[in-house]
Amino acid sequence: MTSARRATLIGATAILMWSLLALLTTSAAGIPPFELLTLSFGIGGALGLALLARRGAWRALRQPWPVWLLGVGGLFGYHALYFVALARAPAVEASLIAYLWPLLIVLFSGLLPGERLRAPQLIGALLGLAGAWLLVGGGAAFAPRAEYLPGYLAALGCAFTWSGYSVLNRRCGAVPSEAVVGFCLATALAGGVCHVVFEATVVPDARQWLAIALLGLGPVGAAFFVWDHGTKRGEIQLLGVLSYATPLLSTLLLLAAGRAEPRWQVVAACALIVGGAALAARQGDSRRRVAAADVR
Repeated sequence: MTSARRATLIGATAILMWSLLALLTTSAAGIPPFELLTLSFGIGGALGLALLARRGAWRALRQPWPVWLLGVGGLFGYHALYFVALARAPAVEASLIAYLWPLLIVLFSGLLPGERLRAPQLIGALLGLAGAWLLVGGGAAFAPRAEYLPGYLAALGCAFTWSGYSVLNRRCGAVPSEAVVGFCLATALAGGVCHVVFEATVVPDARQWLAIALLGLGPVGAAFFVWDHGTKRGEIQLLGVLSYATPLLSTLLLLAAGRAEPRWQVVAACALIVGGAALAARQGDSRRRVAAADVR
């Protein structure tokens, strides 16, 4: 296995963790959004801080301000814009727009040095987008309304923020993934400020605390570290296509937990997303075989 494919697989574990986000968020229902962000990112950052202390790797936090701007802007910016989108537009429509980010990763990655946008990756991403559309929107026609424009723009900002962060992160290959600890803590701090300004505090009960702790361990904790590694050293176009598995796996988990109803769209979306990912992965294998032949 090549180092790039290994890094891609490591990055793809973030997709598995993000698929738990909907299930855990519903378990923490009742906690205001920015409070939930503050607590979960605070837990993820604190655990990362303990790991840094154990390794004595404090140097990882000493990064120039553009790196901090990219990291905190990506993590906090995406979530803040998503909360605004959900508050100003219907959740389904906001989510459909926000889920443009995997496709944008594939498109933007073609601008990176040494990368080229190829048809199989683009087609795979479009198939994944169609699958996400079926899952999130139920296949219904998108009917935008003028009063929801601020929410639509915020959701579009989500898509551009996360895709921009993921692609630009590749230009920061010399920055160790341990720096994400600082980004998580800064995101928790920014979320805390927003919580104090905009929300009333709700004291979590035992069930909610468990969900918050699991969020901090996985979807808003370890997931960002492995995603950082994958976007810096893996096949970023393939990661973009694979990201459409997030809504599919999330839906399957909700079905298993009895929090969603089975529907034909799940089967169709599975075929589209898996087919798109297989197409993109096959093209990646072909590129490596050609490169190996050229070396010989």
